[in-house]
Amino acid sequence: MGKAKVNKTSCIGCGACVASCPHAAISIGPDGKAVVDQSRCVGCKTCESVCPISAICVQE
Repeated sequence: MGKAKVNKTSCIGCGACVASCPHAAISIGPDGKAVVDQSRCVGCKTCESVCPISAICVQE
């Protein structure tokens, strides 16, 4: 299974992915963009489904 990746150009830092991640693998970094902790991400795609602008995806 893949891991979540953030498109830093598109990410608006809304936090929807942070709030939805059941593994606490996503945070908002100092640049105001989502950051994925790859060691915690299990590739469940929850973040991908809630991102309003499709800035985060799980690559298989």
